[in-house]
Amino acid sequence: MRAFVITGPGRAEVQEVEPPVAGEGEVVVEVERAGVCGTDMEFYSGAMTYLRTGEARYPVRIGHEWAGVVRETGPGADPAWLGRRVTGDTMLGCGSCARCTGGRQHLCADRHEIGIRNGRPGALAERLAVPARALQPLPGSVDPALGALVEPGGNAFRAVHAAALEPGQRLLVIGPGTIGLLAAMTAAARGAEVHLAGVTGRSLEFARSLGFTRTWTVDGGLAGTRFDAVIDASTGPGSPALALDLVEPGGRVVFIGLSAEPSLVDTRRLVLADVTAVGVLSASGGLAGTTELYASGRVDPRPLVAATVSLDEAAAVLAGRRRPEWGAAPKILIDPRLP
Repeated sequence: MRAFVITGPGRAEVQEVEPPVAGEGEVVVEVERAGVCGTDMEFYSGAMTYLRTGEARYPVRIGHEWAGVVRETGPGADPAWLGRRVTGDTMLGCGSCARCTGGRQHLCADRHEIGIRNGRPGALAERLAVPARALQPLPGSVDPALGALVEPGGNAFRAVHAAALEPGQRLLVIGPGTIGLLAAMTAAARGAEVHLAGVTGRSLEFARSLGFTRTWTVDGGLAGTRFDAVIDASTGPGSPALALDLVEPGGRVVFIGLSAEPSLVDTRRLVLADVTAVGVLSASGGLAGTTELYASGRVDPRPLVAATVSLDEAAAVLAGRRRPEWGAAPKILIDPRLP
């Protein structure tokens, strides 16, 4: 089968590789869509932290946001999965440690991450092997594009849940990229008053096109404004401190974005304002809720998709090259079936 393989920093190609075989408790999925995100771009550039820690090494087969149809089941996997459209959890814990048995498999020290950690192949390929226990079924109203957006949506879903807002309360989302916009959509569906802050006018203009009229630039206009909760979905090293500056005393700050360099937060300000700070890693635990939001139509993230391209165009996308006609929408999807 054809698969996209990153062989080193700035080097990648589509290769013919052996198709996966469903092992014990696994299924094989025919991939219909796979999303490209910032983590994938870091693998391509060589900036991904796991490459330095030894948790990943080249060659890497990326792709952890995906949707497809189950075509094979292995021993111990329920054959009722055959023919069903699914997505799945990226985080695959060992299943036996205290974290896994306590429902925190996404924090397992020995976990594999699809397309990311410990050599587990990803979904930028025609087929993907996945443990059946990690699958999330998709109803008929959730098409392949929506299905590939469940994983990033699950991250946003968990961030909004951690913000613990009541209807009508004010939320600021810093970083109007895919995760930030999905968090804004999810919070709006729950009745929050959503504000967005970003760096570029282009990204904020796109946010306004989605109906988010309360937008700000991070370097102006926010002084003296307070929010019941702040979600930092940016990669800016100064954003965590800014979030703390802008949250109401007694409020909550949720960190889901990661900076390439350490971020500094004055914990005295955290303590003296009685602020709750929460970190969110992965969509684990948020996939079912996100699927329900998409299926009901309360959240429709399809406007976030700028284009759907083939495996042969993946390297250009990872290098940041975008066609002008794609506009400002942040997400690029890959269809491995395209020639």
